Amino acid sequence: MTQTDRTATLIAAVDKRMLVLDGAMGTMIQRHKPDEAAYRGERFKDWSQDVKGNNDLLVLTQPEMILDIHREYLEAGADIIETNTFNAQVISMADYGMEELSREINVEAAKLARKACDEYTAKTPDKPRFVAGAVGPTNRTASMSPDVNDPGYRNTSFDDLREAYKEQVLGLIEGGADIILIETIFDTLNAKAAGYATLEAFEESGVKLPIMISGTITDASGRTLSGQTVEAFWQSMRHLKPFSIGVNCALGASAMRPYLVELSKIANVRISSHPNAGLPNEMGEYDEEPHSMACQLEGWAEEGLLNIIGGCCGSTPDHIRAIADAVAAHPPRKLPEIAPKMRLSGLEPFVLG
Repeated sequence: MTQTDRTATLIAAVDKRMLVLDGAMGTMIQRHKPDEAAYRGERFKDWSQDVKGNNDLLVLTQPEMILDIHREYLEAGADIIETNTFNAQVISMADYGMEELSREINVEAAKLARKACDEYTAKTPDKPRFVAGAVGPTNRTASMSPDVNDPGYRNTSFDDLREAYKEQVLGLIEGGADIILIETIFDTLNAKAAGYATLEAFEESGVKLPIMISGTITDASGRTLSGQTVEAFWQSMRHLKPFSIGVNCALGASAMRPYLVELSKIANVRISSHPNAGLPNEMGEYDEEPHSMACQLEGWAEEGLLNIIGGCCGSTPDHIRAIADAVAAHPPRKLPEIAPKMRLSGLEPFVLG
């Protein structure tokens, strides 16, 4: 199947039924308890610094572990599998001195997810599975200073981010991704760099993929870390003409609902959400049980808020199975007609007229 055919199949699927995104990769990796030697594998056994915690590296050193995690989520009912590439760009990889591996990691991660999705699509051709190339926020922010004593200082730039993201997206395309998922956005300027880089990668590769965008509301203020409201965030990103817009991470399902209601009213594209399995406890663990989480998300489906649903931190195949079962009977959200007006944004939205 060509990429054009896969995109057409994706659109047909999401217009017909609610699609289910997978759950947390990090949570599942922690269950395997890989030690420093496991992270290094044979190839990096003599690497000059510690690499434990570099989860994206595992696509090179423990590919069967990552492949099995993908299969667990597919078995649970996921339609879309995210690549294990949340931090796989040169900016984040610099923490381990592994910048030169960024492109390779993205290619191999996409191949692993592609292999798993193709296996399950072959089993049930009427339920095709899709690969979302995961593009995370990096560990730097272009809008804010990391030094409280120097508000004008930045430890990255738009162009640095753009170049890092472009290499990542090109690798994801080469490996066979169906979607580019720019997710866990806490700084819109980082996301705009990722979006610009994605369009550059499409032009350079000659391949154009659907773009999913998912922001992160950090607390009860209803704003991203860089200060934007949900509506302002959407106005800032809609020029990319995304396949979907949504919210993920930071919040559990109960706290996330108001922002999805707002997005559902103002965005004329599909809505996605993958909340955490509740809020972290004193030990940093997530306690929301699969049934409890699925019941809340079923309510969202009943209200017609969603097109794509999944789980973020703390969610497991058990959560995804419960969610998939809960939303299966509900049709996807219908895209609203939004009147054309001049819509601008800073930290707040501005709509002329």
